[in-house]
Amino acid sequence: MSLDVLLNPTTPPRRYVVTGGPSAGKEAVLAELHAHGIPATEGEPAREIYRKHRDRLGRHLQVGDRRAYSRDVLEAFIAEYCDHKFGLRFYNRGIPDGYGWDAFFGLGPYPELEEAARVYRYDAVFVLDPLDDFDSEDDLVWAKEREIRRVHELIIQGYYDAGYRPIFIPADEPGRRVDFMLAQLPVPTT
Repeated sequence: MSLDVLLNPTTPPRRYVVTGGPSAGKEAVLAELHAHGIPATEGEPAREIYRKHRDRLGRHLQVGDRRAYSRDVLEAFIAEYCDHKFGLRFYNRGIPDGYGWDAFFGLGPYPELEEAARVYRYDAVFVLDPLDDFDSEDDLVWAKEREIRRVHELIIQGYYDAGYRPIFIPADEPGRRVDFMLAQLPVPTT
């Protein structure tokens, strides 16, 4: 199936996740997809939800706050999934990312996450390998290098645990990463 056919808004929905740990270059890849006129998530829903929690609490999330945050992110991911009815779409992270982030924060899977990972399935998952350099002025950059690597590994494991076979995208400039991803379409999830 060609990209033109997949972009046709009358075709059945095709859903592709772009994920990876902090510093993987998701924002640049999604911006490149937008530049090509390819439908993709605007912004990063999980980051916006984090900011709302932080603003409401007046501090960064603590252990007792993390489950509520996780549930709010899950709700946003399900809504984005359900809102997409036709054609191709790339998502900035997917529902199984919750497994990785929850594990990083010392939380186990919860029933709503497990059900959502079973019910809302993506056509393929693209994992961006971490970039060699990480330079961000974002107010949410908090992780040390070893924490970034650990989150990345836990996210990947979450997708494997949910029954996916991720496609790994090497560190490169965004245009070449997008070209590599598009060359993989469509890819079955099993």
